[in-house]
Amino acid sequence: MSNSTTPQAAFWQGEFGDSYIDRNVASPEQLQARRAMWSEILSHTLPAPPKSILEVGANLGINLRSLRALTSARFLALEPNDKARQRLVDDGVLKAEDLRGGLATKIDFADGAADLAFTSGVLIHIHPDQLEASVREIHRCSARWIAAIEYFSDKPEMIPYRGHNDRLFKRDFGGFWLDLFPNLRVTAYGFAWKRVTGLDNLTWWLFEKP
Repeated sequence: MSNSTTPQAAFWQGEFGDSYIDRNVASPEQLQARRAMWSEILSHTLPAPPKSILEVGANLGINLRSLRALTSARFLALEPNDKARQRLVDDGVLKAEDLRGGLATKIDFADGAADLAFTSGVLIHIHPDQLEASVREIHRCSARWIAAIEYFSDKPEMIPYRGHNDRLFKRDFGGFWLDLFPNLRVTAYGFAWKRVTGLDNLTWWLFEKP
């Protein structure tokens, strides 16, 4: 399938994606909550702290903005929405040359481009038919570490998203990663409980490539 023709991709590249950017801000509270989560995740990479980090689906860059307080790593990103990419450059989150358009099914970065490659709330918006190709691309672009921060369900299910069907798909993404790449080492995993973290009940996994 083309890299730009899925209904899910069109959803985020178009009017809905633009309005998402307008109604979301990188508030101090959000950044602090993300920093706390990333501080925990990065603590498990101490044997080889990432010197480069790729976010697949960066949007406003809330994760990268939070990470900047924790690491001097070079940031790379893939983001399908034009308006979001412009915001990332205008706000100095990334250099333009470190930012790509396109979709996770075909990432325009070299093999092993980043020590750590991750998604945050992105795999949930990829149709199950494109999920394996997307995960394989993220695996290809990672030199060592892979992180996934997503909504969890113990079985694959579609959840209506802001009145739209087929735009949000939950599952055990950690299990999905391991089923595709059994030699990944589960370095750590955790849960950001909304009541105490302010984050949206996010489950995260950190894997290490052999």
